[in-house]
Amino acid sequence: MRATGTFTVTAFVPTELRPDPAVSTGLPVGVATMEKSFEGEVAGRSATLFTSAFDQATGIGTYVAMESFEGSLHGREGAFNFVHSATTSGSDRTAEFFTIVPSSGTGELAGISGAGGMAVDADGTHRIWFDYQLS
Repeated sequence: MRATGTFTVTAFVPTELRPDPAVSTGLPVGVATMEKSFEGEVAGRSATLFTSAFDQATGIGTYVAMESFEGSLHGREGAFNFVHSATTSGSDRTAEFFTIVPSSGTGELAGISGAGGMAVDADGTHRIWFDYQLS
């Protein structure tokens, strides 16, 4: 089944966590926590650990995010984890990865598996979808 929705980032908080030992590279590595709010067939909230190697000035870099989602898909209530990553050259998204973490579902979403994706519309609307199965 496919569940779609939109989301907004309600908080993005950089942390002081730094790799140790420090390694100097061409792009700085950062860690942040995020909170998101979801509406549509995907409804609820998430807490995210967000890591990236990113240049704010050029918009070039790669991120990896681990999200813990709590809410509903098509009205089924529960929670689960999903992970996603992508690379950008400043105006695109490539090398995208998105999967639901096996055995992470609870409640009516216990046994969830699958994949999904994200996109940002020209007007800035953030979209998400899950192609999922429940066992």
